[in-house]
Amino acid sequence: MEKNRVTKKSQVIPKIPRLVLIFLLVVVSAVAFGAGVIFAENLRPSIEKAQGLNNKQLGQPTEVDFSLFWDTWHLLEDKFVDREDLDRQQMVYGAISGLVKSLDDPYTVFMEPVESKKFQDDISGSFEGIGAEIGIRQGILTIIAPLKGTPAEKAGLKAGDKILKIDDTLTADLTLDEAVNLIRGQKNTEVILMIARTDWEEAKEISIIRNTIDIPILEYEIKGDNIAYIQIYNFTSNLDDKFLEVVRKIMAQQPKGLVLDLRNNPGGYLEIAVEIASYFLEKGDIVVIEDYGNDQQENHYSHGYRFLENYPTVVLINEGSASASEILAGALRDNAGVEIVGQKSFGKGSIQTLSELKGGASLKVTIAKWLTPSGVSIQENGISPDYEVDITEEDIENLNDPQLDKALELLK
Repeated sequence: MEKNRVTKKSQVIPKIPRLVLIFLLVVVSAVAFGAGVIFAENLRPSIEKAQGLNNKQLGQPTEVDFSLFWDTWHLLEDKFVDREDLDRQQMVYGAISGLVKSLDDPYTVFMEPVESKKFQDDISGSFEGIGAEIGIRQGILTIIAPLKGTPAEKAGLKAGDKILKIDDTLTADLTLDEAVNLIRGQKNTEVILMIARTDWEEAKEISIIRNTIDIPILEYEIKGDNIAYIQIYNFTSNLDDKFLEVVRKIMAQQPKGLVLDLRNNPGGYLEIAVEIASYFLEKGDIVVIEDYGNDQQENHYSHGYRFLENYPTVVLINEGSASASEILAGALRDNAGVEIVGQKSFGKGSIQTLSELKGGASLKVTIAKWLTPSGVSIQENGISPDYEVDITEEDIENLNDPQLDKALELLK
């Protein structure tokens, strides 16, 4: 029976799952996007001609007066002191950058051709950096999660740390992607981050030597009183196969319960989160809802493998749990009543798509938000634990883990 179900399951795993989390993993992606229209001096007559057309003829919103843009353009052409040195292509990139920034969405970004090519190279190759994922929280550049065994973790960075300065550059006015580009770099080079932490009286500079980053996947062990413990570090494309190996070991051990540790897990592939949820949930249970606005939604359903549905389970989360981690935690609680221990998650619940534009530029646009099965927006709310348990600096120094202790207590 088990063999047949496993074989059937493997047929539905896509070989190349759609990457819905193009998030800002410093070692994985330099996520700054550009868009452009090629302009040169000999194109100016076409601009003049465009001004003679109305918005409807140009396919533009009729309620917007685009003449303001062209008026500004011509004033710069006529009056700017160094007008003979104007880079018209860069002026267009700057205009589009401002357009995108006006949306006030840190995940909708644009990249000029050189940066776009760099991004494409990054997502298909090996990566060098510090091994931390960053995001914008309340307008401040923030560490989402340092990855296990990376320079970021070894330097002592923690989820929730605020990055005030990167080398000599203040981060207050940086886009997420500009910050990523500054933090990333070649192996054996140094980057200095000015870090503010809630427990500190003042900010501190932390020096980190960049390295090649190997992204960990998961760990498994049996804790005392026969409690299975699984920590998932990332929802990578090959997690499902490794998780299945662990599931077989768990079924052989017949433990009393299971702790699923999603702390400092910045997410990954949506399809893999659905796969993992399917080990716990019945076929047809909603794992996550994609809300595209205008009353358009798409549900993602459990495949119903259910190998782990009868094992009492507790999930661990913290500020570094984001995206696919939040999807999985929310799905298990809403559908199976699984209790959650730790700290409120990061709140990365939006979906981006990447589009290639003229001249090698590209644009990443937020197209939807993730909702838990009960309809709660992950982006706005994150996932709040049923039992909020903090970890202090003293706990870290003494190698104590009160969050894990609480999970084991609940299972006992």
